[in-house]
Amino acid sequence: MSNPNTKTPNPSNPLSLKPRYQIRKLGPEQSSWAAAIVIHSNLFHSPVWPVLYPKNITANVHKCFAAAGYLVDHQIASGMSFGVFDTEYKFKRAESEAVGGKLYWDESESSIEETQGLDAESKRLTEQMDFPLVSVALSYDASNPLDMEKMGPLMACLPHFGLIYHTLHELDQRDPESWQPTGHGQVLFRNATSTRREYEGEKIMSGLARWLMREADQKGYRGIQIECVNDAVHYTWSNPPAPYKAVVASSFDTRTFEQDGKIAFAPAEQFISKVYVELKPKA
Repeated sequence: MSNPNTKTPNPSNPLSLKPRYQIRKLGPEQSSWAAAIVIHSNLFHSPVWPVLYPKNITANVHKCFAAAGYLVDHQIASGMSFGVFDTEYKFKRAESEAVGGKLYWDESESSIEETQGLDAESKRLTEQMDFPLVSVALSYDASNPLDMEKMGPLMACLPHFGLIYHTLHELDQRDPESWQPTGHGQVLFRNATSTRREYEGEKIMSGLARWLMREADQKGYRGIQIECVNDAVHYTWSNPPAPYKAVVASSFDTRTFEQDGKIAFAPAEQFISKVYVELKPKA
């Protein structure tokens, strides 16, 4: 790695990104920022969600943002959720700079998506995300699973969310004993990879992903599992750097997957996968 960036929680594990970027472990104080990035990125710019739910996106953004608190907090509490911060970020408001960043989303504000289009509405909400966190990689220990009852409100906002995970689970033909953990600190579950729209093209997602693989390896984890609903995410995780090895545990194409005789994810056109990265592969 030429000119390594050591602005990370672990200087012995440098970053491949530009010097202006820094990786930090996320804390509860960044929960709302992380949730905003994940919800905004997915509902406005995912190849799946705005296609499946193209109307009243802003209203759904606010519902999903409120419902995502449990998922985000559970992962931040694991100590293995990280964010990329822009150390050269220019605050839009003095009020934000005074407190290190602030989110200004207001559910009572009128949306302009119906009159000026989704791009304009996406930018309007982006302008209200006045903080230096620009990308997140949320994770939790597989030995401490999600409480599905508490996940209910988020899955109600995005009905196909649960179907994606259920389908990938049903298609996964691995022997559970070959990968599932027997205790804490063995397998990491990734759930939420998002970068702010204005920072796309900086290779932040891939750089953070590879950094996390090394970090989890150094902490003793033997594997990381991630569900991919984006081609770039699938490519990054299914092609890890040596010596790591990836297994595509299950996958399906939304263009052909049927449920009850119907194309369940129409009109979305996306390859969806579950990837497992072996951090300590056997020779």
